Amino acid sequence: MSAATDIKTLVINGQDVSARPDQTILDVARENGINIPTLCHLDGLTDVGACRLCLIEVKGQNKLFPACVTRVEEGMEVTTESERLAKHRRTILELLFAERNHICAVCVANGNCELQSLSQELGLTHVRLPYRNPELNVDASHERFTCDHNRCILCTRCVRVCAEIEGAHVWDVMGRGADCKVITDLETPWGDKNSSCTKCGKCVQVCPTGALYEKGKVGIEKPKHPEFLPYLNLMREAQ
Repeated sequence: MSAATDIKTLVINGQDVSARPDQTILDVARENGINIPTLCHLDGLTDVGACRLCLIEVKGQNKLFPACVTRVEEGMEVTTESERLAKHRRTILELLFAERNHICAVCVANGNCELQSLSQELGLTHVRLPYRNPELNVDASHERFTCDHNRCILCTRCVRVCAEIEGAHVWDVMGRGADCKVITDLETPWGDKNSSCTKCGKCVQVCPTGALYEKGKVGIEKPKHPEFLPYLNLMREAQ
């Protein structure tokens, strides 16, 4: 079979595009300058479809599809922007804000938070849902970093970068539903003397909110450099 026959053709927002069979709708959209909001996606990491902010419409289908884990198909007609999608995305953001304790004015990531930026971009001005106000712990036992579960959105970027890039498998997810949270080493403190943490800081660099941060660095002084991931991923594959 020739390479040409492997190319899929589809339509995104009325624009004719082409794609490889292994690409997702998110891949193709971004290649063609079409923005789809995401929080859990990060180039270089496996997609898990956790945040659902990248939901899109496919003609002929009633349900919505997460663009990051939906493969392209021949003849697809995709819509990435509509009032229905905007409503779903704002509701998802409201749920994220209501579930934990996100108070931007006192957050270490204020001004450098993807959740905050997306809320501004999507026009979220208030939260209509009742806040749960959970009493979650802050793990400051690590000599360099802090984990504040109050600001975690369960995107699992930290889990995936630790497993797929660093190969340390320090982070994991425990619990279900509202009780779900990320943990280190079977829920032992991050800074425990027997911790398997390599202190590389990759988990902190990829965190989209103020859940993981380096001690002594706040706001825009807290640099994040997720652009290193595609390179590291390619190097691991080459090995």
